[in-house]
Amino acid sequence: MRRSRGPVLSGSTPAGELVSLRPLRVRDRAELVRLRTRSADWLRPWDPTVPPGGAPRRDIAADFRGYVRALDAERRSGSGLSLAIVVDDAIVGMVAASSIVEGALRSGSIGYWVGHEVAGRGIAPTAVALLGDHLMDPSGRALHRIQLEIRLDNAPSLAVAAKLGLRDEGIRRAYLHIDGAWRDHRSFAVVTEEIGPGGLLARLSHQQHQPRPRHTDQPAPP
Repeated sequence: MRRSRGPVLSGSTPAGELVSLRPLRVRDRAELVRLRTRSADWLRPWDPTVPPGGAPRRDIAADFRGYVRALDAERRSGSGLSLAIVVDDAIVGMVAASSIVEGALRSGSIGYWVGHEVAGRGIAPTAVALLGDHLMDPSGRALHRIQLEIRLDNAPSLAVAAKLGLRDEGIRRAYLHIDGAWRDHRSFAVVTEEIGPGGLLARLSHQQHQPRPRHTDQPAPP
């Protein structure tokens, strides 16, 4: 029997566009590299970077097979879960849960990125909602809390947190090294007691008839 590579999740944006999440595969290399190349300027201001003295980041294009193996190992260990965002059978970005801790805390952080071609279509908040609902599902990982950390100047990603109804927990000083420097971030979170019927995905449906900010899908650091 073939071992499971992880969950496959799907749901619709408030506008009715189908979004699927699935594990990354080795054969996705060319598609993902092309997407990252096309969106390099779009993603650069929000991409994590290595602080002075840190170990160099993995060259994904040069060792894509090793990258996929590492993501699979994180999933098996329970420390993380990274999934490709798929729309119309094409990869348009990634969403990832990291720093997953069980025990008494039962918490995880979610980050994402999408290509510039799909920005503003509600795809990123839908992907975050799908992954968050999966992680907090009592029949699955049953995490008690999920959180997002967003740069103070990333207004579009702040709009994503607002659409999901996440609680503002304040500023974390010099929290992540982004685009070559330590950046302050604002932390947003939700716990299971705050989520009503239908989970995070249901919260997005309430935005269907609301004005939508431009470029609401700029990435939050994974």
